[in-house]
Amino acid sequence: MSDLASAALPAPAGLPDTSLADRATAPTRHRVLVVGSGFGGLFATKALDAPEVEVTMVARTSHHLFQPLLYQVATGILSEGVIAPTTRDVLARQSNARVLLGDVTTIDLDARRVTAQAVGQESVYEYDSLIVAAGANQSWFGNDSFAEFAPGMKTIDDALELRGRIYGAFEMAEVAAAAGRTERIDRLLTFVVIGAGPTGVEMAGQLAELSHRTLAKEFRHIDPSKARIVLLDAADSVLGSFGGRLSGRTTRDLEKLGIEVRLGAKVVDVDANGLLVEERDGTRQRIEATTKVWAAGVQANPLTRTLAEQTGAELDRAGRIRAMPNMSLPGHPEVFVVGDLVAMDGVPGVAQGAIQMGRHAAKQILRAARGQETGEAFRYFDKGSMATISRFRAVMKRGRIELTGVPAWIAWLAVHIFYIIGFKTQVATLMHWAVSFVGRDRSERTVTEQQVLARLAMEYLGEDFLRTSLRTPAE
Repeated sequence: MSDLASAALPAPAGLPDTSLADRATAPTRHRVLVVGSGFGGLFATKALDAPEVEVTMVARTSHHLFQPLLYQVATGILSEGVIAPTTRDVLARQSNARVLLGDVTTIDLDARRVTAQAVGQESVYEYDSLIVAAGANQSWFGNDSFAEFAPGMKTIDDALELRGRIYGAFEMAEVAAAAGRTERIDRLLTFVVIGAGPTGVEMAGQLAELSHRTLAKEFRHIDPSKARIVLLDAADSVLGSFGGRLSGRTTRDLEKLGIEVRLGAKVVDVDANGLLVEERDGTRQRIEATTKVWAAGVQANPLTRTLAEQTGAELDRAGRIRAMPNMSLPGHPEVFVVGDLVAMDGVPGVAQGAIQMGRHAAKQILRAARGQETGEAFRYFDKGSMATISRFRAVMKRGRIELTGVPAWIAWLAVHIFYIIGFKTQVATLMHWAVSFVGRDRSERTVTEQQVLARLAMEYLGEDFLRTSLRTPAE
């Protein structure tokens, strides 16, 4: 007997009537859809652990990425699994939450529907409340062609590609030196980091540590400690948001590590063998460098444009959307935006901001589901900013409190361990740090040619290749 026929029959005597009509009027839990598995999305989902709601998280990856430590994956300190635990595992004990893979392509606010694609398949999700925490992408400031030779650092794929490029440069320099092709060595042993914010400073510092300590005695034909590391930025200071004192201290520490800091220098062209830099006075100079790292600038997820068109909300120059004081969107109190895609005065684009926004949005949704008053304005609690320069060197700023050197470095270690998800990953991180910072080794140094070339190959082959390769035989 079919399910439809069974449903149409009356219930046996003595049993409750479970007809379709009665089931249609049965109370259902408030459906919350969370887009994104970053800090905002994950902490919002965890805060929604309540019987009144059922939560569906849709994200383009199956892991939660601890993005502040990506540079340590790129330089061989940490494995990708340590900073990117599986989201499904993180939420396994939260019975009201489910995790689904999908890259959200469209949002229909009037119909309360979201469309996502995963491995060539399209799915549609309905919701009562929506949290959009899709994050931000790397920005090359309108010069997207630069990405071919100067990859950013926003995803695990980016970090693994950079790891292959960095270690591969030393290997190719050794091969060139052994063969007597000395004209290539300087270019191969020059590393340029574009962007002197926290990510760029941390990346440059670790490149110095890598060349001076880890690899110093491992090659026979080259001297890795003579690698040239250049940190570029069009701005006038390093870590400008940290204030003049810490900016100056950071610059001096970088220079002590042998890093060449060049400020007021704008990148105007990039190719496979180097880049062209324009100085403040308009003069241009070429830097020959095989390995370039782009750590400058972000742009919001394209979904913000879709949301702005449907709500009339404003976008800033980086494409971030301006939300209402309670993080909802104009005319749609059931839709909340959190994290890097939001432009809100006084809230920096850091993990702590996304976490607090996500928790605030979850609180508003739970209050609505319980019939309580909503609309409370979001208030950001500044827990400070920090950046590590190298082992035993860091800077930290919280209000009027400023720390440098070893105290700041210890504080940096403690904060990052605290926010890494899961006890196992915290222990693994501590072990890797002990190996790299107390000793001089780096355990995650396996690189392959595929890591370096996969992204470019997929871009060259294009969307048609992706759609064809994902098509099942039945299709």
